[in-house]
Amino acid sequence: MKVYSKILITLGIICIAIPARSQNADLFFKASGSPANPKVQASWNKYYTYDGITDLCRRLAKEYPDLVTLESAGKSHQGRDIHALTITDRKAGDPGSKPGLYIDGNIHSNEIQGTEMALYTAWYLCEMYDENRFINELLKDKTFYILPTINPDARQYFMDSPNTQHSPRSGLVPMDNDRDGQYDEDGYDDLNNDGVISSMRRKSPYGTYRTNPRDPRQMIRTEPGEKGEYEVLGQEGIDNDGDGLVNEDGPGGYDPNRDYGFNWEPSYIQSGAGKYPFSFPENQAVRDFGFRHRNITGAQSFHNYGGLILRGPSMQGGGAEVFSRADDAVLNAIGKKGELIIPGYKFITLWKDMYTVYGGELDWWHGAIGSYVFSNELWNEVMMFNDTSSVDPYEFDRLLLFEDAFMPWQEVDHPDYGKVEVGGFNKNFGRTHPGFLLESDAHRNAAFCIYNAWVTPKLEVRDVKVTNLGAGLKEVSATIVNSQMMPTHSGNNLRYKIDPPDYVYLEGGSVVAGMIVTDKDRNLNQEQKRNPQRLEIDNIPGYSHVDVKWIIKDGNKFTVRVESVKGGRASAQSE
Repeated sequence: MKVYSKILITLGIICIAIPARSQNADLFFKASGSPANPKVQASWNKYYTYDGITDLCRRLAKEYPDLVTLESAGKSHQGRDIHALTITDRKAGDPGSKPGLYIDGNIHSNEIQGTEMALYTAWYLCEMYDENRFINELLKDKTFYILPTINPDARQYFMDSPNTQHSPRSGLVPMDNDRDGQYDEDGYDDLNNDGVISSMRRKSPYGTYRTNPRDPRQMIRTEPGEKGEYEVLGQEGIDNDGDGLVNEDGPGGYDPNRDYGFNWEPSYIQSGAGKYPFSFPENQAVRDFGFRHRNITGAQSFHNYGGLILRGPSMQGGGAEVFSRADDAVLNAIGKKGELIIPGYKFITLWKDMYTVYGGELDWWHGAIGSYVFSNELWNEVMMFNDTSSVDPYEFDRLLLFEDAFMPWQEVDHPDYGKVEVGGFNKNFGRTHPGFLLESDAHRNAAFCIYNAWVTPKLEVRDVKVTNLGAGLKEVSATIVNSQMMPTHSGNNLRYKIDPPDYVYLEGGSVVAGMIVTDKDRNLNQEQKRNPQRLEIDNIPGYSHVDVKWIIKDGNKFTVRVESVKGGRASAQSE
């Protein structure tokens, strides 16, 4: 038997070591919108462990070296790499010279499917590059920065250790939430060792609950005068410190999404905050990555749940000093399009429609980096039956999951309560997608990200004209066009001068004067007397243009070149 086990283990190692290759194309007929024969085989109806994430990222980088670079954005508390994928067509330009879209997931440990949304986006971009013209052109113009999980330690802890669907929220540091000096450093008490913290009940003729006669898995309250069957004892676990609370003070008391250095407040105002902004290494890695990639024009984070597309501000009072009307117009237009792309998701403003957050990632990307940012709350119970009037999880589990999500009631011995029963829904159900719905939502959320990247600035230099003025002088004029929705600078970026202005260069000849045309019809210009060969433009709005011109002497061939930190680069020559 031991020899047989060793053979199985050896075969398993061999299978893992052999990289997955594209399948036989003759066996498949292409479905629209999906890669016909992907080089990198991936599964989107289950959740990746940290090792699985690492493997998929490495395979993408290996199979698509002209598109993908894999690096570590930093180390987690336990020393895991925070993987960062940079995806763009490098042959069409340097990644940092193109408008960038940043994507991350899984800042909260139990909100795991954000990782799959981010990974699916990366995989889809790579696999569709050679067979879809839109994706091909997109990666020539834009850069995607994708960090699948920015909380890898706690993600793995959620998967490997006994937890509920709600725990731990964030990390591995135990917190004395009730301030009694006691910590539960070993995690939660899993009485039946099934890896899940479920519910506890005890048989009692005086209980106020009974089983549902139509579904014995479900507990329902008794009516007045009706005899009870069970006493519901709450969450599975033990009161280790005698304070009447079960499984308190375990890992995950802090919140990385309250730790960002913008509009930060200490924990007595914002529960979950660290001792100071960016006190956790994972958030420091995200911060430093953002500072190293100033071309990030838009940002997207993934959470769960509720089926929401969130925009900022999340700060109290609405953040009018940060979010301008121009910013609102861009965010609202993209968010409304998101409702169309992801049916059932609702676009809302976090502070206005939900609650106030201090030190959140959402506001940091906009307030400190000047990016347009969204945060999607993934999964919506409406997706169970595509019907707002029917969201019964028991019926959904019975009819579509065949009771795979429910942990059957099991009798165990409790040190305080004696014989009890533990059972209920698994930790992988409730906040996370069932497997068969995961890929569909991943594609729609990826499409929302792709749309966000598409509407980042697209600069072009048009109509380079040379006019002979006589006396050895010439006029060189050009139009700088932004043919997409996003401006090169958000309102907040302009107000606080986060990035330098856009620069328009003239190459060729000796510049006598350089100017921005303020009214072309009336020949009104604003001359830039200092360094006229490099004109400074504060902002190029979306769907707009700026006219420029120079007076030069000498030269016959001229190049007009525009460079923008978040808007990208473009150039054109005179005829």
